[in-house]
Amino acid sequence: MRGCSRRAGRAARKRRQKCESSIQSVSLGHQLQYVRLRKFLHQRGFTSSLLQPALFTDTGRGLQTLKTIKPCQLIISLPESCLLTTATVLSSYLGQYIKSWKCRLSPLLALCVFLVCERHRGEASDWFPYIDALPTTYTCPAYFADGVLAVLPAGVRRRASEQRRAVRELHSSSRDFFGSLQPVLSQPVEEVFTYEALRWAWCSVNTRSVFMSHPSNNFLSGQDHYALAPFLDLLNHRPDVQVKASFNDATRCYEIRSVSGTVRYQQAFINYGSHDNQRLLLEYGFVAPGNPHSVVYVDADLLCDVLRGDRSLDQKRKFLKENNFVHNLTVSSDGPSWRLMTALRLLSMPQTLYRQWKAVLLGQAVCEEREEWSVHTAETLCQRLLQDTNAALEKISDLLRQCDPAVREQLDVVQSLRQEERCILGRCLEALRGTVRQPDEALPCQPDDNDDDDAVS
Repeated sequence: MRGCSRRAGRAARKRRQKCESSIQSVSLGHQLQYVRLRKFLHQRGFTSSLLQPALFTDTGRGLQTLKTIKPCQLIISLPESCLLTTATVLSSYLGQYIKSWKCRLSPLLALCVFLVCERHRGEASDWFPYIDALPTTYTCPAYFADGVLAVLPAGVRRRASEQRRAVRELHSSSRDFFGSLQPVLSQPVEEVFTYEALRWAWCSVNTRSVFMSHPSNNFLSGQDHYALAPFLDLLNHRPDVQVKASFNDATRCYEIRSVSGTVRYQQAFINYGSHDNQRLLLEYGFVAPGNPHSVVYVDADLLCDVLRGDRSLDQKRKFLKENNFVHNLTVSSDGPSWRLMTALRLLSMPQTLYRQWKAVLLGQAVCEEREEWSVHTAETLCQRLLQDTNAALEKISDLLRQCDPAVREQLDVVQSLRQEERCILGRCLEALRGTVRQPDEALPCQPDDNDDDDAVS
């Protein structure tokens, strides 16, 4: 986990303090599921007098400070015995089935299987206090209804569809192994290991696990870096928070240490990394308001549609792909990214100047005419993206009037993403106005007489 290195300005801090003062919270510590969770963890060596579960008006469930946390103070130190890892699974009643199976399971699947089985066992499970505290559903794309997928940005929609497909394929390809577990189940295996059950477990592991390296073994395949951390996983993400988080080999605890501290009775946050909102939605099922890392991606299909009149477009696309300039073309509130503008400058070049294309990708300036074309094209891309965003927001408003609560939660997350992107696109368009530069040393607009010999046919 990494925090932002840049300090917020005085005005930003004042705005945040004003926002925090209006946030309401209600303690959840007295509720039975959290009483049982803390008792379960206490029996395994974990105690905490700093934090309590609470419900916040802005983020939902989280952890509230009971005392002021000072800079560099340890927030949580969760013993290894409290962590749910593949070592937990292999040492359980499932271990013999996993170890003897004809194909090695992935660490992810092993954890998913354990969660499904323990959920099936109910209160008979040793891990019931933790299982009972997990969400019963998620707002990850794996849960998204078709109508929700349809209002996502194009690139996110593709990746969301891939996520849904990946979970379905995992369920389908694992049915034989699921069948081998019938002896430990009290119901027919097909009633326990449903697609919905595996989806819930898959999202639980992917959204709530912390990074922790484990030694390789002969029973599982692939990298093993998952660890489910009860209580600790109630901490929510905020982009401007800095923490230090890792497993301490000396204390054998997973530790989180605050960098800047937190005031008493405020929500304690951690930082999942410098992720934009599209990635947060895809991986964790939420977006962060005012996320300084957020950008809007320019999809390759949109780029081709805007430039479809260029007869040399295919050749330029091939050149961009060969030089790794097709993906991660973005705009932010400050304007188009360097990668996007560099790609547009290349696209502005005629085929007769092929031998100069590489120089453009390396940062060589182009003439004023081509720079103006690149800026104008960037504006056109932003306008098209803004039209798509506004149309999606109108569609979301229509869907919200006629959907059930589960779909409403999904739509709320996507609506937040789209609203954030609408703001970014609006600011980017403002930044683009009057930005044409006049370089001192630029490539010529017209090819030399002997450039025709270097043109690509």
